[in-house]
Amino acid sequence: MRRLVTLTVLSTLAVACKSSGGGKANLSPKADAKAAKPAAVTAAAVAMGDSIFNNGSCARCHGKGGVGATNAPSLAGPKFLQMTTGSFEEIVATIVSGVPKEKIKDPTHPNPMGARGGRMALTDPQIQAVAAYVWTLSHK
Repeated sequence: MRRLVTLTVLSTLAVACKSSGGGKANLSPKADAKAAKPAAVTAAAVAMGDSIFNNGSCARCHGKGGVGATNAPSLAGPKFLQMTTGSFEEIVATIVSGVPKEKIKDPTHPNPMGARGGRMALTDPQIQAVAAYVWTLSHK
């Protein structure tokens, strides 16, 4: 009997969510980007990206662990201003192209971000690793 009541309640909730617009089709792009871990976000890539990020110029601007600093905003948490979807691909594209001064959305952090990590001149595999690490920061 208890199982039947539980199933009935769950079915009712599922129908209510679907009819009230709570279905997956209505989720924001950020929510869709968070739905599945990208194949490139492996433990090895995250570890390599962590090392590059926290021992390179990334941490000088974004702070150790991407928590934000004087020169650049936090990358931790589900939302940071430069992203629109928060997808792995968008993070890679941002690292590759950098963020020129005229595209900065947060006036409290006016410094541009150099393409490919600026002076670090990251290789494609390094960019993929840093993106994997940043993805984990923004999808906790």
